[in-house]
Amino acid sequence: MKRVLSFLKPQTGRTAVQIFLKFTATLVELFLPWILEHIIDVVAPTGQKTQLVLWGGLMLLCALAAFFGAVIANRMAAKIAAEFTRSLRRTLFSRITRLPFRDVDRFTVPSLISRVSTDTYHVNDMIDRMLRLGIRAPILLLGGLLVCALMEPVLTLILLAALPLLGGLLVLISRRSIPLYAKAQEASENLVRRIQENMTGVRLIRALSKSGFETERFAETNRDVVRTEQKAEVTMAAANPLMTVFLNVGMAAVIVVGAFRVRAGATEPGKIIAFLNYFTILLNGLIGITRIFTICSKGIASGKRIEEVLNTPLAEPEIADAAPAPDAPHIAFSDVSFSYNKVAENLSHLSVTLERGQTLGIIGPTGSGKSTVLRLLLGFYRPDSGTVSIDGKPVSAYDEAELHQKFGAVFQNDFLYADEIRENIDFARAVTDADREEAIRVAQAGFWNDLPDGLDTVLSERGMNLSGGQRQRLLIARALAAKPEILLLDDCSSALDYQTDAAFRKALRQAFSGTTTVIVAQRVSSIRWADKILMLDEGRVLGCGTHEQLLASCEAYRAICREQMGVAA
Repeated sequence: MKRVLSFLKPQTGRTAVQIFLKFTATLVELFLPWILEHIIDVVAPTGQKTQLVLWGGLMLLCALAAFFGAVIANRMAAKIAAEFTRSLRRTLFSRITRLPFRDVDRFTVPSLISRVSTDTYHVNDMIDRMLRLGIRAPILLLGGLLVCALMEPVLTLILLAALPLLGGLLVLISRRSIPLYAKAQEASENLVRRIQENMTGVRLIRALSKSGFETERFAETNRDVVRTEQKAEVTMAAANPLMTVFLNVGMAAVIVVGAFRVRAGATEPGKIIAFLNYFTILLNGLIGITRIFTICSKGIASGKRIEEVLNTPLAEPEIADAAPAPDAPHIAFSDVSFSYNKVAENLSHLSVTLERGQTLGIIGPTGSGKSTVLRLLLGFYRPDSGTVSIDGKPVSAYDEAELHQKFGAVFQNDFLYADEIRENIDFARAVTDADREEAIRVAQAGFWNDLPDGLDTVLSERGMNLSGGQRQRLLIARALAAKPEILLLDDCSSALDYQTDAAFRKALRQAFSGTTTVIVAQRVSSIRWADKILMLDEGRVLGCGTHEQLLASCEAYRAICREQMGVAA
């Protein structure tokens, strides 16, 4: 929690003012019962109206001061908490976008979404309530005890007898509740994951008439969330009624003992009334502390989860002084092996080189490691052995921003923003009109001319108001618009017809002949013209060469050609 709370530092001045106002308003509130006791026991018996008016006016002024001081302090607390959460959420989001992909896989996407949204809300609530109740409740409790001890030492002993029981109760409940709230957050992540999966696959679910099945799966996950949250809430809910019972028993004892003391002439009625008021103040203070424990239990559990992400180290360049080698291949995989789970290798002993401007086609069955090659080249993961280099410099030695500026990429499950077509292509980069137009032409994305608003046409979320082929062509245009040094195309033409795919490949060779290209494809026709073709199966290299060379030397490649083209040609 230490690192999370450090985000309060920029608010130190405002927080100090807020604490001062809250502290002062609470102290003024503590004086009200004492003024009441003074009016009843001292001023009223004299019968002096002037004194009654003066003391009554003082009591009214104190009440107004306490009210307005509390209002201003609470408004400041809300602003401080909001600014704290804004800064924390922004930093957390920035951190998540830069996490090594191994850590993203470890946390999982639903968990990271939950930490940015639900967990930051719980921490915000904790900061807000601590600045309100966290200052007021202890002052009411300790200040009330002090005033009671000065006013009626005998009756105060009754309160002191109850406090250890109440304190022990709060500690016991908080120790049980914090782990329970952490489990509730994990269950909530599973719910987010289930919703995310269903929203992503909603068309397939409906097409296969599995809505009922998915509804039942969601219901089970939802029941698990309810069970875990209910267990945490029931545990915490026991605090308030138990504390109320202890305090009400104590109040009854105060009334009985006080009545005997008034009858014996050991005290005065005004003191008993004031003492009962202070007892109510103490009750409110303890209830406030109970609420603080409830909110802090959630906030601490969430804060620890946020801190896990903030404390996860970012990938740093391994070799700070490494420099590109002029005579080295543009891209080189040197005996590279890699595994996602460190159990079975997803890529085994891959060695291949590309000169600047050459094209590498990668083909193979599903799960053969094709996309893994691109992820290693982009530096998303580091190989377990071997080296991936660009211009002779290991990918791991590049600064992330410097490395990724070299690439234009289209992935299998890429996305489009709910924004204008122009903005989706530019992608917040300094793209000129000429570069954008050329990218659109090469990607065969001229369909925008037929849309009512042209490039200003606003796409729906994920571009669902376009066809699959139109979305793919826009994604290709986005990758080409910044004139990349290296172009990565991961099965990006699966939704294109053969004629459009052929036109795109021809335009790409003509307009981007100096760009080194790596194409992952399922169709032989998309890569047969490549300078090198890599045939993969279960992470192993079955063959590497030109189309003609693989036809002559690789049986697996010949089999794919026969299946797709009817002949091994």
